[in-house]
Amino acid sequence: MGKTAEDTKSVVRDAKSALGNDMYTLGAAVSDQQPLLKDRTIAKTLRLGTDCDYEKELRRLQVELVKFQEWVRHKGLQVVVIFEGRDGAGKGGTIKRITDPLNPRICRVVALPAPTEREKTQWYFQRYAPHLPAAGEIVLFDRSWYNRAGVERVMGFCTDAEYLEFLRSCPEFERMLVRSGTILVKYWFSVRDEEQERRFQERLKNPTKRWKLSPMDLESRSRWVEYSRAKDEMFAHTDIKQAPWYVVNADDKKCARLNVIRHLLGVVPYEDLTPPSIKLPPLDRRKYTRPPLSDQNFVPEYYK
Repeated sequence: MGKTAEDTKSVVRDAKSALGNDMYTLGAAVSDQQPLLKDRTIAKTLRLGTDCDYEKELRRLQVELVKFQEWVRHKGLQVVVIFEGRDGAGKGGTIKRITDPLNPRICRVVALPAPTEREKTQWYFQRYAPHLPAAGEIVLFDRSWYNRAGVERVMGFCTDAEYLEFLRSCPEFERMLVRSGTILVKYWFSVRDEEQERRFQERLKNPTKRWKLSPMDLESRSRWVEYSRAKDEMFAHTDIKQAPWYVVNADDKKCARLNVIRHLLGVVPYEDLTPPSIKLPPLDRRKYTRPPLSDQNFVPEYYK
């Protein structure tokens, strides 16, 4: 379903109003019957395991994410969510909890590799533009064009001129996106150096997580202050009214996941478009002679 220019203006106005200046801590849980978006005020901070069960709250929020997805599809909205932050801060885990219940045809993750030699000669934002959403889509950037202001700046992968041009052009690029009707949300995951160290050590010991440690991750440990300085400079230039940064306290992964999902659900006022319950039609039980099972290849049943 397409959207008119007036629809776009109305949605963007509502989104800005919904975002306000609120920063969610792990807020007061609302009952299943109470619409999430009407809970604009946090009554108290909930403690996981004491006041709030993580798995139960996550399931509740994921149900709301499905409603949010259906509203985006129905209204033809274009939503971009950027996830940036320290290595090991929990961006990937948060993205996974967001995408788990959603339709991959509507919500997709973009995590681009290092640019090719050809891409290095293009306009910097050119390789990101093809991944922007069409109407009715949500795109989650696991790292984004902000690589230039972070790893490229700190590691010397770009020139001073390229870096300064990025700081000038990025706000204008994002303003263009917002003016075109794109809803742009930017999260920065912040984690203490001691907690990052603990997570890196855990990855070293866990063979299923060791792949997460790249040479850049290891190098970042020796350049902590440089990365901090680069982040502060990036915020000074790109924390704009049309697309502000939202900082996530990510020392506790579970709290960070819930906080981000809760906040994201407040970006665009949505309505519950859950379809009415349906009745399955009777199964077709007409007689049919199937080919012999011996003609088919089966996966060996190692487990029963």
